[in-house]
Amino acid sequence: MKMSFQNASFLEICQLFGKSRQGWYSIAQRQVNARLQEELVINWILEIRQVLPMVGGLKLYKMIKPDLLAHSMKLGRDGLFDLLRKYDLLIQSKRRYARTTQSFHRFKRWPNLIEDFIAVQPDQLWVSDITYLTTTNGFIYLSLVTDAYSRKIVGYHLSQYLKASGCISALKKAITDRKNWIYPLIHHSDRGIQYCCDEYVQLLQENEISISMTQSGSPYDNALAERINGILKQEFGLYKTFKSYNQAIDPVAKAIYAYNQVRPHFSCQLETPAKKYYIEP
Repeated sequence: MKMSFQNASFLEICQLFGKSRQGWYSIAQRQVNARLQEELVINWILEIRQVLPMVGGLKLYKMIKPDLLAHSMKLGRDGLFDLLRKYDLLIQSKRRYARTTQSFHRFKRWPNLIEDFIAVQPDQLWVSDITYLTTTNGFIYLSLVTDAYSRKIVGYHLSQYLKASGCISALKKAITDRKNWIYPLIHHSDRGIQYCCDEYVQLLQENEISISMTQSGSPYDNALAERINGILKQEFGLYKTFKSYNQAIDPVAKAIYAYNQVRPHFSCQLETPAKKYYIEP
């Protein structure tokens, strides 16, 4: 005899499919739990993306793993990527590059001291570079000094003009906050006039910092500095066009804070650059 599902009781439907009432409730509860877990994980991801808009899946997994364990959730890396794909949250990288180096000048070009050199502690090697940001009135310029061991940005300055003063301000900030004064320090940059000029060189020499420079105009000769530039633009939205120099100041400060203090870095074993910088090797 055929059963009408419209008139059948819940118990009769359970019996028809060989399930007990408790079995059906258990299935329904697992489905509800799965949806709740999925919603919770997505909320965690969206909270992180508010601070790190372009952080990728592997770093997201590292960052939410303590929460997963605390809630006894079983979600692997592949499962997280499936979830990111489902909600269209996978990151598509963007590439931009502009030349900011003027190498044709009268000043001394210093030799490259860091071929095959690997920093094994903080404040052993700093790399410096300038990257451009775009405003409706033209370019502005972000000067950065980065510790090669920890990848921490130890000094920066946002300037309206492509002059040595911006680089000098960034270097002064780095020197003021320098953690380790015992071991020798090398400063590496391209051969741009900003880094070769008398005032910049004098500041390095007064602080007993060795001077190293790339030997060609290729950005790949200062790859670490270029990588930091790319992260700030691609992952923190600094590639966008700002209305003015003043409007860019706060986003730049927040981006550098989040890069140093919040964003895990693969070269730091997925610790933040700030944590790596302040922990002795």
